[in-house]
Amino acid sequence: MTQVLLVRHPPVARAWTGRCYGRSDMGWSREGAALARTLVRQLADEPIAYIVHSGALRTRRLAAMIGGEAYEDPRWLERDFGSWEGRRWDAIWRESGALMDRMMTHPHDFRPGGGETGAELSARARAAWAALPTGGNTLVIAHGGPIAAVRTWLAGRSLERMIEAVPRCGEIVRLPRHASADDA
Repeated sequence: MTQVLLVRHPPVARAWTGRCYGRSDMGWSREGAALARTLVRQLADEPIAYIVHSGALRTRRLAAMIGGEAYEDPRWLERDFGSWEGRRWDAIWRESGALMDRMMTHPHDFRPGGGETGAELSARARAAWAALPTGGNTLVIAHGGPIAAVRTWLAGRSLERMIEAVPRCGEIVRLPRHASADDA
């Protein structure tokens, strides 16, 4: 059975700690670089036929370290947080208070910072999943949001539960390639 290995990028540069960094592009922290080297070793024995990344530096760089032919699919990019991008989460909280909780409680109509709804993120991630190559195991190096969206969809759960499916940075999530919401 072929698999898709979904990997969330390594931890980002320390300057971004406590900040909203959905579509913002930055490198890794020292810990992130060390984790990337560990991931390369862990994945070395995997029979990977295809490598896909979101195009963001934090995913593209890991794909290059793994080696082989990789292609970019921006549908795997993190959520667009609009005007919240790059801002500190505590500053966003001071301005919006509990409004930011609507990302989880109202995924069909809430646009954090005027950006992307959870439903739009989910639709984009499902389209990226459907476009994955067949005929061998695929490694996807992406972000927490799209990975959580796919996991939630495949599990047949509501979008309000998407937060429960966000992997840790560097976590490898293995899913059967034939998986679809109908199989869940």
